[in-house]
Amino acid sequence: MVETVFARQWDRLMELSRLGAIPGDGVNRACLTELDAQARRLVIGWARDCGAEASVDAAGNLFLRRAGSDPDAAPVLTGSHLDSQPQGGRFDGAYGVVAGIEVLAALHDAGVVTRRSVEVVAWTNEEGGRFQPGCTGSMAWSGFRAANTWDDVRDGDGVRYGDALAALLDSEADLPRRALGGRAHAYIEAHIEQGPLLEAERLDVGVVTGIQGSRWFRVTVNGASAHAGTAPLSLRRDALQDAIRAISALNVAMADPDDVLRFTVGRMVVSPNSSNSVAGQVVFTIDLRHPDRDVLIARGDAVGGIIQGALLQCAAEIVETFHALPAAFDPAVVDCVERAASSCGLGHRRMPSGAFHDAQFVGSVAPAGMIFVPCRDGISHNPAEYSSAEQLGAGTRVLAAAVVELAEVG
Repeated sequence: MVETVFARQWDRLMELSRLGAIPGDGVNRACLTELDAQARRLVIGWARDCGAEASVDAAGNLFLRRAGSDPDAAPVLTGSHLDSQPQGGRFDGAYGVVAGIEVLAALHDAGVVTRRSVEVVAWTNEEGGRFQPGCTGSMAWSGFRAANTWDDVRDGDGVRYGDALAALLDSEADLPRRALGGRAHAYIEAHIEQGPLLEAERLDVGVVTGIQGSRWFRVTVNGASAHAGTAPLSLRRDALQDAIRAISALNVAMADPDDVLRFTVGRMVVSPNSSNSVAGQVVFTIDLRHPDRDVLIARGDAVGGIIQGALLQCAAEIVETFHALPAAFDPAVVDCVERAASSCGLGHRRMPSGAFHDAQFVGSVAPAGMIFVPCRDGISHNPAEYSSAEQLGAGTRVLAAAVVELAEVG
């Protein structure tokens, strides 16, 4: 029976992965696209098959509710997201939603009625691959930011976030609209680890204790384009050379002998991007992360001064686009997940999350926790991302046990 459930979960994940499939078993399913809408309809159908009702809020967050016996009791939430990175894998995000559906199906198949309602949620735009930053849906739901904060953010084709969200909501006009925000007794998110520790230690489950903080910046270095063959070096305002100087200075300043700090320049756009022209403008991004609040604030606050001090020829504009302090998960939820792993006879360990997740923002207004399962070689945000049906199934067993405890049977 367990193997049959694992197979059903795997089949559903593979069906989802065909929506936006790319070579190498990868997925490109950007948020607020037709593919995203199709994925949402697919999971709505699965949820309805096990007695759940769908609704959507003003931020586009999709909720799939299996009613409990006490309509006044705050629900237990579980879920993740359905959007992917442009070169993403089949499991990041999607697993958490499908695992939640499997919990609803298990309760339905067993005829179990919990006191608290159980809701599976697919949060809008967790990845930030099309519209930056990510986690806009959970930030709006938790009140971390107003829902219209990102309306004027545009994707690479110039489409406004607000317009894309309005189009999605129009396509789901048949679904009941629920108020943004609300109460939750607890929230648990199942996810692949996106790192190598569980696999290396041959463990089945990670009991996540919290998420390190993140600060993102967009840096625009403005110089002047010129002819590569005629402009003297001494007179150039070469934006690319100054960008390189700034990044080199940041690498020195962000060095961490303990290898805890994470500093990444992941995107660079050069204009006019011609081999025989001096670069007139460079835009690059900074992703800074650390589990210690004070370190994150101090290093992040230093970014602007370091860049300005490194420039020789150009001017720079530095904009912070995302700021989330480290989050510690609720001890009672963490303990509940650990008890569930033990009751299932699974090897487990407590561990923090290096990547940010919707749970980081949900946890600011409701008790939250996460469950990690191993992924091969720790690879994620990549078509090679992989977890086996058995590994995913183990995480879902833990999720089901934890949700049942929190939702209270009878």
